[in-house]
Amino acid sequence: MHRRAFLSAALGAATLAPAVASAGYTMLPGSIDAKERGLQAGAAADQGRLLQKLLVDAAKEDRPVFVPPGRYLLSNVVFPARVRLVGVAGATVFTFAGDGHMFSAENAERIELSGLVIDGREQTLAEYVPGLVYLAQSQAVTIERCEIRGSSKAGIALDRSAGRIERNSITGANDAGIRAIDSAGLAIVDNSVEDCGNGGILVWRWSEGDDGTIVTGNRVERIAAKAGGTGENGNGINVFRADGVVVANNRIADCAFTAVRANSASNIQILGNNCRNSGEVGIYSEFAFTGALISNNIVDRAATGISITNFREGGHMAVVANNIVRNIVDRGPYPPDAPGFGVGISVEADIVASGNIVDGAPLYGLMLGWGPYLRDVAATGNVIRRSPIGIAVSVVEGSGSAVISDNLIAGAERGAVVGMRWADPASGDLARPGAAAYPHLLVERNRVS
Repeated sequence: MHRRAFLSAALGAATLAPAVASAGYTMLPGSIDAKERGLQAGAAADQGRLLQKLLVDAAKEDRPVFVPPGRYLLSNVVFPARVRLVGVAGATVFTFAGDGHMFSAENAERIELSGLVIDGREQTLAEYVPGLVYLAQSQAVTIERCEIRGSSKAGIALDRSAGRIERNSITGANDAGIRAIDSAGLAIVDNSVEDCGNGGILVWRWSEGDDGTIVTGNRVERIAAKAGGTGENGNGINVFRADGVVVANNRIADCAFTAVRANSASNIQILGNNCRNSGEVGIYSEFAFTGALISNNIVDRAATGISITNFREGGHMAVVANNIVRNIVDRGPYPPDAPGFGVGISVEADIVASGNIVDGAPLYGLMLGWGPYLRDVAATGNVIRRSPIGIAVSVVEGSGSAVISDNLIAGAERGAVVGMRWADPASGDLARPGAAAYPHLLVERNRVS
């Protein structure tokens, strides 16, 4: 470059820089400034068509669109195949005009939303969309550092999509905060999901199959069950028919039903979660599943701590290890079937339950099997304190094998290890010397105090 041309360009950049800085924000290099293209903060009219045109124009040039701070009234924005929509976190506010839908896309190649506030104002969404932000069959989705609030349905709804939902705040959704169905490589990471009507984070499939979604580092709190039911609503993190999912290192509190509920979800890992104040079960793996690893979790106050159940429906094979379960209560959100609420950890088939601490379960510390639904269970090396019956194990005809060894059981006033016929005690304390033996049980080396 000629020296004079170089100096001229440098002086021009120096002149421009203070103007950009004085506006209080920095645009991405190569981005389109929505304000310069006519988008007006504070305008009373719906500017959805204008924003959509900007996005279509930007997609043709493969450029991001930057929206300066301000409040913009929008509706019925349909994203083109490639979208990069960027705002100033906490300051660029899109409010729903209340007509049709807010943001949607189908068969998109790349969707990136960053630094936006998306406010549904609890206005009714059209029947054809399940959420305030609805993306279907879209790849390379990134939604980050956004605030999504006041949706009359879900906050974020994804169908058959892949990408990352990261570091967002989703509050006040009337249905679920984040709802992902038939995902294809999705990560839901470090989000805050609060005050939602029927669910926190839902990872579902229409039919059982490999999903592989990773749900980690999220904070999920105050999840209600406005639509009622006995567990389909009111869960912090709910995995349904989705195999190979990892739910790890989340903090989940104050859910009407369950902190982490896996229904017909095989090869699931539920690891290192902190679960507090669950109205029903703290951590649930139920119905037709094969394979669950549930370890290193804390469950503090629930009607049942951890339940691995429904062998009758085919549910089997799990490791339940190194969990802390405490402050279990005997009251739940509906009248329970026998044996009732108040169980620390309940398991049925092909399960190792080892290294767990159960402190304060008003019915049983560990419950092994239910009627004939007991097969190949090893309960070893657990610490069980302050439960009337430490370990309840089925002795109904047809029950399978169980090993109960090397556990420390303290304060079990009605027996450290008791054989049960359904909900009724059928033996003395099997951990005491000279107790009657059952051929399908091996009870040895347990420390009772």
